[in-house]
Amino acid sequence: MQILVTGTSRGIGKSIAAKLLENGVLVIGTSRSTNTLFPNNQNYRHIKCDLAVEEDLEKLKEVFHENEIPEVLINNAGMFEEAQFDISDEDWLSNWDKTMQVNLRSSALISKWALNAWTKAGIEGRLINISSRAAYRGDTGEYASYAASKGGMVAFTKSIARSFGKHGITAYTIAPGFVDTDMAQGSIEVYGKDYLTKDLALDSIAPPEQIANIVSLLAEGKLTHATGQTFHVNSGSYLV
Repeated sequence: MQILVTGTSRGIGKSIAAKLLENGVLVIGTSRSTNTLFPNNQNYRHIKCDLAVEEDLEKLKEVFHENEIPEVLINNAGMFEEAQFDISDEDWLSNWDKTMQVNLRSSALISKWALNAWTKAGIEGRLINISSRAAYRGDTGEYASYAASKGGMVAFTKSIARSFGKHGITAYTIAPGFVDTDMAQGSIEVYGKDYLTKDLALDSIAPPEQIANIVSLLAEGKLTHATGQTFHVNSGSYLV
């Protein structure tokens, strides 16, 4: 089995790629930088790709025109940048447009390529989108673009599940809260650890390996009848 994972340079994406490689899966990973993660692993192939750049996306389109195409697509790459409502319209919209491009528009377009390739080849593909707790409960105003992009990803995933199930194609969303990655560490430096943990039912934020475990299970095709569903991993901070 071959799987395409976007954003494998760090955090959740890196943990997902490591887990899949541990399971003997062929992984195509992407990031804005060249591969320094699994250079000696013959099962890992890296594509340097900036999802904010339209021309770079074409590199991923080609993946679905190769002789052996990925059976699973994991849209993990994303951005999380602040934009207060009192900044200029130009700067606010710049943040909005870039966030939508990276978090939603690119993942939707890559999904389109995958879906067309799967249906043409008769492959019962699996789409796994990494969304966020913010898609359900919102976020603070300065990260409204992030929450909106992740909410759009959830709705998009449900639409795929409803539309392509008869082809044997399934689609899922995973919605993490704060995860113990360098992104969370950056928030701790700004807001303090108490800010991240005050609403948790548990005494710690989730390790990225737990996200990877769920992704691995879904990628194996063992939960087909959960298609369209969201798996929440937020240490009990938001209960649906």
